Amino acid sequence: MKQRQDPARAPATVAFIDIAGFSAIADVYGDAAAIDVLEVFERMVRDALSGYEPPIKWIGDEAMLSFPEPDTAIQVLGSLLQACRREPRLPLTRAGLNHGPVTCRAGDLFGSTVNIAARIAALASPGQLLATQSVAEAAVARGILVRDLGMVALRSVAGEIPLYEIELAPSADPAWIDPVCKMHAPYSSYRRAAPEGPWFCSPRC
Repeated sequence: MKQRQDPARAPATVAFIDIAGFSAIADVYGDAAAIDVLEVFERMVRDALSGYEPPIKWIGDEAMLSFPEPDTAIQVLGSLLQACRREPRLPLTRAGLNHGPVTCRAGDLFGSTVNIAARIAALASPGQLLATQSVAEAAVARGILVRDLGMVALRSVAGEIPLYEIELAPSADPAWIDPVCKMHAPYSSYRRAAPEGPWFCSPRC
């Protein structure tokens, strides 16, 4: 009987990045508008990864990326997230990063490192990038602002892990984030009449 070989394992920095409020965009503005936004985002991801590995896979509006070490991930995502913030057609993104051993199989990645990265991305708020300690240390070495969020419990992950917020792009003012579509538009033309309460990007939201 032929013995099954173990899949290849190697360290990697895994990132998940998606568009905050993508489902709400489809609900409010329609599928065609949502696809237009997604195509802008996909093109920006491809441009940022030029010269690097392409995305491991797309899961709806979420891209799963892999890099050999945290420093490369910080470099690429720094360019990507800043470009996304400058693009007026995009809502805010959110991202999660983790570094550790992964199992490579059929062009995909598996293991707890991947699962933790996905759970971290799900915790991120619009405009936020969350990461584990080794990624945060790489950001600090580059002089990037890092905030220690303390020990955090993740769904389906035993125990708590130290989590950090990394400011690769300017922090979004939550007062200017539409609670429906997650659009961020701190511009005078959008200024609301009331100083308190929810802010909406349009009457449709």
